[in-house]
Amino acid sequence: MMEKIPTQTGARDQLMADLKTVIQDAEAWLRHGGSLTGEELTKAKAKFEGALTSAKEGLANLEVVEKSKAAARATDTYVKDNPWKAVGIGAAVGVVLGMLINRR
Repeated sequence: MMEKIPTQTGARDQLMADLKTVIQDAEAWLRHGGSLTGEELTKAKAKFEGALTSAKEGLANLEVVEKSKAAARATDTYVKDNPWKAVGIGAAVGVVLGMLINRR
């Protein structure tokens, strides 16, 4: 299955929401952490760790989106600056793929 790559705006919005949740959970934990005991403390810790993990994943997704966009811009610039080289590279890749497919 292919995982859908988030858009830059979607990833940024999700990251902001996750960070707000982490901050709210951290503030609540600091305010009430001393009075929590046993199972309450365990649940609060698990909730905080889950929000932190989600925020980290959101940051990683945003980095992937940013790197993908940078690579696309670099490729676009290269093709615009070197159109005949790009055509030649595309033709060479096509020939190699055609040869590999015909071998089977």
